[in-house]
Amino acid sequence: MDCRLGCGACCIAPSISSLNKPANTRCQYLDSRNLCSLFGKPQRPKVCGDFKPEADICGTSNQQAMDNLIYLESVT
Repeated sequence: MDCRLGCGACCIAPSISSLNKPANTRCQYLDSRNLCSLFGKPQRPKVCGDFKPEADICGTSNQQAMDNLIYLESVT
């Protein structure tokens, strides 16, 4: 599955400890188009680079991706 450009759910819903980013807050590197400004750069956290979109997580819409990731964050 390819990432839906402009979704940003994986940059908002989960916490990212290497960036001290709490859950349900926008990553400081997420731009106004919901694109990562660190994508492809060595400064991008490993956890972000390791995340791969999957239909079960991302669903069929940006909102479904957000809902699924918020749920997963809450149970882990």
